[in-house]
Amino acid sequence: MKKNLANIITLTRIFLVFLVAGLLHCTDCQYSYICALILTIILMWFDGLDGFVARKLNISSKLGALLDIMGDRIVENVFWITFCSLGWINVCVPIIVLTRGIVTDSLRTLAFKEGYTAFGKTTMMQGKIAKFIVASNFSRFTYALCKAVAFFFMILGNFPQDFPSRGFILKIAILCTIISVVFCVLRGLPVVFESKRFFNGDNE
Repeated sequence: MKKNLANIITLTRIFLVFLVAGLLHCTDCQYSYICALILTIILMWFDGLDGFVARKLNISSKLGALLDIMGDRIVENVFWITFCSLGWINVCVPIIVLTRGIVTDSLRTLAFKEGYTAFGKTTMMQGKIAKFIVASNFSRFTYALCKAVAFFFMILGNFPQDFPSRGFILKIAILCTIISVVFCVLRGLPVVFESKRFFNGDNE
């Protein structure tokens, strides 16, 4: 149980995000939105908790790193697609995020075969700038924070019942959404450039 605790936390995030998506489609029920907001907070907390637990218990593994990335992809894509289906954001947002995720994760598969991971001591990032943009704690935390604020405020700003400051909250949600998309693309570019070395000597 202890050995798989971090992975269990990651998988729980995946289960909860689908629950949030279902709750948000109960558009006339304010209680479902309240539950969705609470679960979103838990999801964002779990985002950092799995890594913390893995480091604290010294149970970090390549499987854990792989599951962490998979969990991140599923969570953010479900949120963006759900928001798009509800008409809250432009379809360009999920298209950009999905495309970036497919490209970077495909390239990371090559690195994984060579014994590298996306983050940690065995990160595929070699250059200092690339490591900072993709794998540094600052970059990862800032990106996660922007997404968390965007997700939470987007739900809060579209609450079924009107309330003061709704417009201001929605503006913050939209701003954080834009920043998250830009961050998403910028953090993907070093992965593309760093992956070139895995194709060296490939004549196919």
